[in-house]
Amino acid sequence: MTGRPAPAVLPSPLRTWLGLIAALAALVVVALGVLYAGHDEPGRVDRWVIQPTADSVRPPWRRVALATDFLGEPAGAAMLVVAAVAGCLLLRRPRAAVFIVVGAAMAVGTTKVLKPVVGRTIHDGHLSYPSGHTAFLTALALMVALLAAGRLGLGRTAGASLVLAAALVAGAAMGWAQIALGAHYPTDVLGGWCTTLAVIPATAWLVDRTADSRRREPS
Repeated sequence: MTGRPAPAVLPSPLRTWLGLIAALAALVVVALGVLYAGHDEPGRVDRWVIQPTADSVRPPWRRVALATDFLGEPAGAAMLVVAAVAGCLLLRRPRAAVFIVVGAAMAVGTTKVLKPVVGRTIHDGHLSYPSGHTAFLTALALMVALLAAGRLGLGRTAGASLVLAAALVAGAAMGWAQIALGAHYPTDVLGGWCTTLAVIPATAWLVDRTADSRRREPS
């Protein structure tokens, strides 16, 4: 097939930087998973941050936490993904739309696979490590930031700053909500955040590689 190539979802100036971040994040996920495997209580770091086994916020902040938590629930997450995909299609970026769907699924799916493997639980025996809510919202923000960096033609420094800021803001917002509502330990939140940092760059590379390979196939 010929024609103008579709923009990559992983901007070339950020590939090396994000690859290093992904490798470090994966190490953190594994280290925390090994450290807290089979645990059913907060660790020393968790207790230092907050006692995370009971609700710790009251109105009006509790309503803010519940609203933020909704964004990671199936209905809220679906709304965000549909909105992001619609935006990509309106901008005629089908590859980006695929990236949004696959990236969100990979981030959340990875946490679902890791939870029974690690076996860490919070109150009432709920599997807690890593936080899927945190992974999802961080993933969506990270993917949108990557697409924005590519579309704006940002260099390594500006692009990395945008991507990191988006991941930090989204992860901190959802992480706070999960801890405040007693749904996760702080280290669960860190694990969810790092899961996304490890998974999304790899997913972006895979989407680009697959799309480019299909484009080179003879029609």
